[in-house]
Amino acid sequence: MLNNVASQSIRHLFTSSELVDVSIRCNPSSKLLQGSIDSFKMYGRSLVIRRDFLVEEMSFETDAVSIDPGSLLGGKLRLKQPTQAVAKVTLSEAGINKAFTSELVRQHMVNLTLEVLTNLSGGEPVSFRDVQLTLLSDNQVKIEAKTDLPNRQDVPISLRCTVAVEKRRRIGFNDPTFDPEGIPDDVQGLSQIVTMAFASVLNGMVDLDRFDLDGVLLRINRLETQDKMLVFTGYAQVERFPGT
Repeated sequence: MLNNVASQSIRHLFTSSELVDVSIRCNPSSKLLQGSIDSFKMYGRSLVIRRDFLVEEMSFETDAVSIDPGSLLGGKLRLKQPTQAVAKVTLSEAGINKAFTSELVRQHMVNLTLEVLTNLSGGEPVSFRDVQLTLLSDNQVKIEAKTDLPNRQDVPISLRCTVAVEKRRRIGFNDPTFDPEGIPDDVQGLSQIVTMAFASVLNGMVDLDRFDLDGVLLRINRLETQDKMLVFTGYAQVERFPGT
């Protein structure tokens, strides 16, 4: 019963999910009557957060947890006090690129008034679109996009940078460099200026707090690129179970 109640609570975190599996260890089981659990494990696959953000895999595991045993009779799982869990989150390259089309992310890339951009646009706001990220080895990524200026449409953007953790909750796009490969010679100078401006826009964009998981606060200690996956390890501060 406890596993089922916990699974249903965790599913409420996500718009949709392919799998949410919960395992609770309590030995001897009589400790549950006092509200004591040895550990709580959760594993999820193909999880969608806020309709647009696909997580390939997410797992976390707590140490001992104190719960209100009476809440189970009402079909809920209520913590007596917050708990921390070791967490791992895996994002796919495809899922990251889908996130760039979401309204939550796009709003940070449209109608920008950075001086370096408005100097090129005659004072008009500038927007970026068609963002495509490619995961590379050693925490490197390649990012391509496009923008339109009054005197030039479809200005290509192309950069390489290193992804890194900042303040345990933000993703930084560090040491950006212009990548001229495939950029026509006649637009490379303009493209380089716009590309470096776009790099500064990226750095203020990815903040885990914007994902707003009900009662669960994620923090990152480490990230790494693995083939076409971006893997985060850190911890989850669980204040309460969803819906309680």
